[in-house]
Amino acid sequence: MAQVLLPDTQNPNPYAIAQRQFDIAADRLCLDDRLRQVLRVTKRELTVHFPVKMDDGSVEIFTGYRVQHNLGRGPAKGGVRYHPEVSLDEVRALAMWMTWKCAVLRLPFGGAKGGVVCDPKRMSRRELEGLTRRFTSEISIIIGPDSDIPAPDVNTDAQTMAWMMDTYSMHQGYSIPSVVTGKPINIGGSEGRADATGRGVMYVVQEMAREMGLALEGATVAVQGFGNVGSVAARLLHSECGCRIIAVSDHTGGVYNPHGIDPTEAYHYSRANGSLRGLPDSEPITNEELLTLQCDVLVPAALGNQITEANASRVRARIVAEGANGPTTPEADEILAENGVVVIPDILANAGGVTVSYFEWVQDKQAFFWTEEEINAKLRLLMRQSFQEVLERSRAEDVSMRTGAYLLAVSRVAEATQLRGLYP
Repeated sequence: MAQVLLPDTQNPNPYAIAQRQFDIAADRLCLDDRLRQVLRVTKRELTVHFPVKMDDGSVEIFTGYRVQHNLGRGPAKGGVRYHPEVSLDEVRALAMWMTWKCAVLRLPFGGAKGGVVCDPKRMSRRELEGLTRRFTSEISIIIGPDSDIPAPDVNTDAQTMAWMMDTYSMHQGYSIPSVVTGKPINIGGSEGRADATGRGVMYVVQEMAREMGLALEGATVAVQGFGNVGSVAARLLHSECGCRIIAVSDHTGGVYNPHGIDPTEAYHYSRANGSLRGLPDSEPITNEELLTLQCDVLVPAALGNQITEANASRVRARIVAEGANGPTTPEADEILAENGVVVIPDILANAGGVTVSYFEWVQDKQAFFWTEEEINAKLRLLMRQSFQEVLERSRAEDVSMRTGAYLLAVSRVAEATQLRGLYP
């Protein structure tokens, strides 16, 4: 019997949200009950508890997860995050979202995700390396270049992927660059990968603005989350589209200037000072206040469950481009739609990262690499094509962009599952 999770409006369960989003699409598709049972749950879940020797000589036990949702369309693909609040249900949801994301972009991957419960901001570089290498060893039984390919996510980066690749390669006895993506360029990484997710956000915002007749030159933008995705999206929307960035935030809070913030200066300031607090020519603002600012484009690029039933009615952006995974709950989606706020869903808006990860994987496989210009051109083409497909489906079915994206994704994965059949 399919697992059913009940919604908790006070503390939304991400896996329950992911399943409800799937159910909405499955109902409209009149999906066969047998297919629904297969696609509604994860295929494989690995939980590991492993020791790491800390700098002071003590040993700490960490908990990590690697979850594969579906492999019907190809090897599993998904990031690894380090965060104190990582949970199995969160990783399950993220793996499911990755399945749909890859299907929306027509990438030959299924969905996976991984995470370790830790606070990387309190750990030294040596401790993080030890944690990464031991975690990689623990999950090496299910990852591989043709089975499950990890990538960076929250609080992980190219260096993390280098350690993972090296650890996996040491176990095999030879270098296997294609086991992970998001690596440094010198060891098989791809040009354009670092900016890919934020660049993809910019491309879909450009497409939606064109559809709405919104001029991006001078358009106001607020970005929640100033990490790998948010900082790049802010910089590109500012430098390539002429947008005015009026607010940005990180985990400590945000800064606001109605006349505009230079995102490049903000990035350098935050790296030098550990946060955005005190940024010159700005005033402090909370993450909650940022979400309800009057602006043309809101980019929630932090963590999940940021726009909920409690605050959705106060969101005043014209476009919400989901740079993060799962930032908007289903209840909030309904409120935003009623208020005329257009949401570009996460499984489309932030798919630039996995798309260029696919390019990196292909390049590693053939040991032939493309230029950054070629990468960005290929990314732009795929993002634009996928945006138009989602838009056309949403208009044809008279549904939101999110539901339109899910209808495309679920139907593609369902078809692959039917074609392959059940084994044995």
